[in-house]
Amino acid sequence: MAGLSGVPVIILKEGSKRETGKDAQRKNILAAKAIAEAVRTTLGPKGMDKMLIDSSGDATVTNDGATILREMDIEHPVAKMIVEVARAQDDEIGDGTTTAVIIAGELLKKAEALLDQDVHPTVIVSGYKMAQSRAQSVLKDMAIDVSGDQTMLLKIAQTAMRGKGIEIAMDKLAQISVDAALAVSGSQGKDIEEFVKAVKIPGGRIEDSFINYGIVVEKERTSPEMPKKIEKARILLLEGTLELKKLDTDAKITITEAKNLASFKEGEENIIKSQVDAIVAAGANVVFCEKGIGVTAQNYLSRNGILAARRVKREDLKMLALATGARLVGDVMQVTPQDLGSAAVVEERKVGKDKHMIFVEGCEKAKAVSIILHGVSEQFLDEMERALDDALNVVLDVIRSGKIVPGGGAPEIRVAENLRQYASTLEGREQLAIRGLPKQSKPYL
Repeated sequence: MAGLSGVPVIILKEGSKRETGKDAQRKNILAAKAIAEAVRTTLGPKGMDKMLIDSSGDATVTNDGATILREMDIEHPVAKMIVEVARAQDDEIGDGTTTAVIIAGELLKKAEALLDQDVHPTVIVSGYKMAQSRAQSVLKDMAIDVSGDQTMLLKIAQTAMRGKGIEIAMDKLAQISVDAALAVSGSQGKDIEEFVKAVKIPGGRIEDSFINYGIVVEKERTSPEMPKKIEKARILLLEGTLELKKLDTDAKITITEAKNLASFKEGEENIIKSQVDAIVAAGANVVFCEKGIGVTAQNYLSRNGILAARRVKREDLKMLALATGARLVGDVMQVTPQDLGSAAVVEERKVGKDKHMIFVEGCEKAKAVSIILHGVSEQFLDEMERALDDALNVVLDVIRSGKIVPGGGAPEIRVAENLRQYASTLEGREQLAIRGLPKQSKPYL
C-alpha cells in the first residue's frame, strides 16, 4: 500500500491475505454455519451424542451443546462469536444452548440469501431486531401461568433431561432437581452452582442418588482423635487459621537460657489454647476452617470433642453459610453463639474405596443443598451432572417467573406465522429480513 509520498506502507504481515466485501461476508457466515451444523444432530429426543477427545487424550461423550462448543478448539473469530452465543445462553438460562446456536446459524443462512439479492446488511439487522421484539411479544401473550404447580415442574424437568442419554435415571433425577430448585428458590443470584453442589461418586446404583439438605464437604477430619459424628451440631465457619503464623525469614529470636525456650513454647501453646477456649465458650462442636489447623490446635479440639476440617474451599464455606445459617468469622477470638450455624448431623463417612467426606445433614430452612450422584462410570456421572444442571436451571427459572410456553415446536410455529403476517404490514425493505425472500425471487433493486 502506497503512502502520500509514494513510499509503501505495510499494514499487514508478509503473506497475509486481505478479504473484503461479499467474499469476507460469505466466509464469516460459512464459519458460523459450520458451528451450527456441528451441534445440529444433537438436538431433540433423537439427538446423537458426540465423542470429543482433548489434547491429553481424555474423552468426553455428550450431546450438550454448551459442553461440545466449550471442548472444541475454535480459532475463527466469527465462529468464536457463535460459541459466545451458547455461553451467554448457558449463563443466563442454563439450557437451550443448542437451540440458540442453530437459530443463529439459520438466521445467518437466510441473511446470506438476502445479501446475494443486494439487500444491505444494516437493513437485514434492522429487520431482525424488529422480528425479535415482535417474537417476544407473541411469546409473552401465549405464556401459561404454572405458579405453584409442582406436577408441571416435574414434567418440565423431565423435558429438559430428555435426549441426554440418561433416560434410565430421568424420573429419579427429575424429582431431585425439582426438590433442590424449590429449596434454593429464595436465594439471590442466577448461578445455580452457588446454591447446589453435585457430588459424583462412582459405583452403586443410580437409584442411590439423593438430595441432602445440607452440604457435603470433600474433606476429612484433621485428626483421627476427633469424633466421627456430631449430632445437634453447632457449626463455626472460620476464615482465618488455628495455627501460629510463621516468622519471616529474617526474623530473630534470642534465647539465652533453656527455661526461656520452655516459656516461649508455653506462650505459643497458650495462644492456641485461648483460641480453642473461645470456640468452646461460643458453643461450637464443629469447625470448618478455610486455612490451616496446627497440631497443637488439633489436640485441644480433640480433647473438647470438636470435629474440625481444614483448608475448606471458599465456595464450600459460602454454601455452608447458606445451608446452616452460620456467619463467616474472621477473628476466632470474636466468635459469639449468634455466629454459629446448626445441623442435625455432621458425620465423616467413607465414600468409595479410600475416600472420606464430611456430610452436613438436616439443616432447617437450608438455602443451599447437595446432590449425591451414583453411577457406573465417570463419563456417565458427568452426563448425569450436565442433565441435572439443565433441569435445575430450567425449573428454577419457571419457579421464579411462574410462566411457561408449550413445547414440541408450537411456540416456533406460532411466532413464525405471526411474523409473516407482521411483515406484510411493513412498507420498508426490513420485511424481506422478517419474512424471507419469495421463491424464484429476482434481485432487489
